Amino acid sequence: MSPDQRFARSVQIAIAALACCFIYFLTADLSMPLTPQAQLTRSVLKIAPRVSGQVSEVAITNNQHVVPGQLLFSLDPQPFEVEVQQAELAVEQAQQDNIELDAQLKAAQAEISAAKAKSTDLGAQSKRMHSLIGRQLVSRQAFDTLESQRLSALASVSAAHAKMTELQARRGTDGNENLRVRQARNALRRARLKLEYTQVRAQRSGVISNLQLTSGTYVAAGTPVAAMVEDSVDIIADFREKALRYVDEQTPAVVVFDARPGELFDARVSHFDAGVREGQIEANGQLAAPVQSERWVRDAQRQRLHLQLNEVLPFTLPTGAKATVQLIPLDNGFVAAIAALQIRLISWLHYVY
Repeated sequence: MSPDQRFARSVQIAIAALACCFIYFLTADLSMPLTPQAQLTRSVLKIAPRVSGQVSEVAITNNQHVVPGQLLFSLDPQPFEVEVQQAELAVEQAQQDNIELDAQLKAAQAEISAAKAKSTDLGAQSKRMHSLIGRQLVSRQAFDTLESQRLSALASVSAAHAKMTELQARRGTDGNENLRVRQARNALRRARLKLEYTQVRAQRSGVISNLQLTSGTYVAAGTPVAAMVEDSVDIIADFREKALRYVDEQTPAVVVFDARPGELFDARVSHFDAGVREGQIEANGQLAAPVQSERWVRDAQRQRLHLQLNEVLPFTLPTGAKATVQLIPLDNGFVAAIAALQIRLISWLHYVY
């Protein structure tokens, strides 16, 4: 074989190899998509007190793991204990006011009965005197005086009823559950809740980070003083849109972490993001601004999906740890085997790079 023939054969082999690689990557991108744009994320919670006060104790250290209910730090409880005592006195005062109002109601009822009795007696006297006027047995002046007393007694009955209505409105419902007592008890519960908030406890399990707190520091309600990185893991991966054509929820996957080269972890697709920022249109009162590009082939749009590991990681990775995700099809065993070989090769390459 001449040198020209050997060169031509080498060119043909190179072209055939490039064609095979092109066909492989085109097919693999649709049937067994892989992306290095993935990372492990954990929710980060801001730790802040619900009430303002001076820190009396810091019960944890920076980068310490905590569990739900564990004490993180305490605020000086004395001002809030005073509020609780004041609220308890307010409840007691409201109950005493009820006792006084009950006594006033009984007195008002007796006053109504007395006024009615007097009005009835004067009414009877007025009728008898009216019959005596015609026979001129009593003077007109005496009758007018008695009639005035009768009308005054009727007015006293009306005034007693009005006083009774006022007292009933102030008293409210019977027993110790009227409006005044309920308001006082609500204030007491609020004061006790504030006192409880002086003990800042962990709501979830995680690691405390960036703790900038010492005893004696005054902190305002709602001001973050530390961050807590949760234990729960979420793996996000960004794929080209066309690569997700045959992917749905529960599609199996394999994850390789850059920090743990050579180790494969089984996972499943849990859900897809609803969209990307480029697809969010804000109603800002301005006209649309179409994207301009002189490129004939634009960059592929990527969509984000989330994966859930089938088993709990036996080690701890920081949030943001990079990973590579290989999706494995369900209906083709041969393609699945090629996908498993492909991600294993990537995991081996991570030893080198």
